[in-house]
Amino acid sequence: MDNIKPAEIVRDITLMGAQKAKLPIKDILIRGFLAGAFLSYATTLAFTVATQSGLSYVGAMVFPVGFIMIVLLGLELVTGNFAIVPMAVMDKQITMRGLWHNWFWGFTANLLGALFFGTLFVLYSTKLGTTYNFETAERLIAVATDKTLAYKQQGAGGMVVVIIKAILCNWMVTLGIVMGATSNSTVSKIFAIWIPIFTFFAIGLEHSVVNMFVIPTAMMANAPITMYDWWIWNQIPVTLGNIVGGFVFTGLFLHLTYKNR
Repeated sequence: MDNIKPAEIVRDITLMGAQKAKLPIKDILIRGFLAGAFLSYATTLAFTVATQSGLSYVGAMVFPVGFIMIVLLGLELVTGNFAIVPMAVMDKQITMRGLWHNWFWGFTANLLGALFFGTLFVLYSTKLGTTYNFETAERLIAVATDKTLAYKQQGAGGMVVVIIKAILCNWMVTLGIVMGATSNSTVSKIFAIWIPIFTFFAIGLEHSVVNMFVIPTAMMANAPITMYDWWIWNQIPVTLGNIVGGFVFTGLFLHLTYKNR
């Protein structure tokens, strides 16, 4: 049977987490930059398909292509590492220093990749800033506004909501990373990854790396969003929520139930 048993999956992804924590900065930056750019490609594709079809769930169906490329190529997605690197710490294969090394440089690289793609997207889609009248940009601005100003308007309640959505999001995202290790078959990996990633995007949850593309790109396309709105009402709370969702509900739980099995 091609299917890999859960205890073996946990052993493999724990080892993967240890290897990621020991990567040189150069490799994390390159792989993280590519991951940020590929996820931005996938988000743009999803928004374009949803706009053209008028069906949001159709966009969610194609969005997982970015995650599939990231997992199959072994790239560095910090939200996935919020689960698997702590598993290596709990297994005493690495120290907390290795964890912070991976998370800091992975976050930085994902941000650079997302900003790079977003800048090029705005340049070509606006014809070098001569027009902002196109459907994908309008959808991007609407989504970015919902991800920042809508929470700001709600105040403390909005902050609670954004953190909850971030926790739920990375529970599914990190499960996508784990599901990618359930088989040695490329086709099986693709299908397994697609299930949880489609789920989080279709529901409309908060993913910090996706937002590294959506919000600043919308700002470049003249969205009425400030740097303060972006970081205080989305990027920072979403990142913290993603850490909790990935570490607790995937990393910690799988470690506790399958360690030494």
